[in-house]
Amino acid sequence: MTGPTKTSEPPRIRLVFQLERAELPRLYDELARFHKGVKRVGRLRTLAYEGLLVQQGVLKLPGQASSDAPGTISFDGDGAEVTNGLFEPAIDDRDGP
Repeated sequence: MTGPTKTSEPPRIRLVFQLERAELPRLYDELARFHKGVKRVGRLRTLAYEGLLVQQGVLKLPGQASSDAPGTISFDGDGAEVTNGLFEPAIDDRDGP
């Protein structure tokens, strides 16, 4: 009889969470575009990974200045374009053209 084998791979992370529109309306609307399942999970994974890359300075947003400090984001100019983009209403294409 052999016991469980030990591998050098880290364990999988499984997340189960609830998100209400009142908490993060833009994220909620984006994820609600997909029926629950693989596509919704894939979109959340993509958004999380791209956000991490921006936060770590691997990807740059329009107007983003180079920063020597990891985990910080700074912008050239007044950053109005970025700020205005953050507060735009969510795109809702479910109603049609």
